Amino acid sequence: MKPALSLAEARRLALVAQGFTFPKREGKANWTKISNTINQINLLQIDSVNVLVRSHYLPVFSRLGHYDHATLDARSLSNKKRTMFECWSHEASLVPLELHPLMRWRMNRALNGNGTYGSMTKFARDESDYVKSVLEFVRRNGPTAVSDFPDSGKGAGGWWGWSKGKMALETLFDQGLVTTAARPSFERIYDLTENVIPSDVLQRPTPSESETFRKLMELSALALGVGTEFDLRDYFRLPVAETKVALAELLEAGSLIPVSVQDWKHQAYIHRNTKLPRKAGGTALVSPFDPLVWERARAERLFNFHYRIEIYTPAVKRKYGYYVLPFLMGDRFAARVCLKSDRQAGVLRANAIHLEPHADAKETAEALSKELLLMSEWLGLEGVEAGAKGNLARHLKAAL
Repeated sequence: MKPALSLAEARRLALVAQGFTFPKREGKANWTKISNTINQINLLQIDSVNVLVRSHYLPVFSRLGHYDHATLDARSLSNKKRTMFECWSHEASLVPLELHPLMRWRMNRALNGNGTYGSMTKFARDESDYVKSVLEFVRRNGPTAVSDFPDSGKGAGGWWGWSKGKMALETLFDQGLVTTAARPSFERIYDLTENVIPSDVLQRPTPSESETFRKLMELSALALGVGTEFDLRDYFRLPVAETKVALAELLEAGSLIPVSVQDWKHQAYIHRNTKLPRKAGGTALVSPFDPLVWERARAERLFNFHYRIEIYTPAVKRKYGYYVLPFLMGDRFAARVCLKSDRQAGVLRANAIHLEPHADAKETAEALSKELLLMSEWLGLEGVEAGAKGNLARHLKAAL
């Protein structure tokens, strides 16, 4: 590997690491392909917005095309077939069971008074007896919903408007004492961890924190292809000081190799097993919470693509729309599309369609139309309707 990378080379590394190697996306992907994809990127970030589809379904579709949602659900929500579990990782995420020992560092810190969020730490301290009583309730009654508690009304917990019962369950979730057993209508149902996670997984040794951080930094490097210290740390949201120590140890061992990247201000790193591919990319609509773009500054460094999600921006101030997905075409983002699943009308609505400055309008519209039709079929919708907003709108209408 060269000690200095062009921006195009860095993009290729990033895309290949994330599974964008111009994959064939014909037919319906089976669990083997789905599992390989998840293991390559290590996790699926969860988000509650459902204007299009729950975000954790999208990364698999972006890389593989059509697959059954139920296949992924069975592997994350069924104890008989479970191969993934929920935890705080890069935010709330679905993570392969094999990584459970590496995720325990955060749970152990929460148990010792240093929760993922300060509000949880404070709640665990101030309401310790209540938290213990909620744990005992779950122990006696099994799978538990927030609504099972009499104080399930909004606002009692003081964080995100959560109730006191919700705060207690989330505190226990943070500590690893309970976990997600099911998600009917996306509502988290909690149960004791030992009732959900297979015993052989729970019995695996817990690595020391120093070993954990080294291994997670290596996984980050492999999943990113190339990244700065911040990029590597952010993938699993690792603590700053410990990350710097782990990085120094990995560099000394030769597991990570420093490289420079064209126009990047900060030092970058690659894994020693990384090879420079000749080509990379694909055609895909990418979730706002996909590892390829979730760190917006890195997406801008790699792709010259300034991207922000505007869900919380007042409608009159939105530039591109409410739920906007970047459109990958080759090794660049060629457009961005505000999408909505209109389930009542049975159509996928492209409410606003914007072309990136470097891209060709006609070529992009033709590729995007095929991708939107593929997505509508995957979502069980009957077709695509393009709105009038955006500088690519009329081209997309013509292509459709």
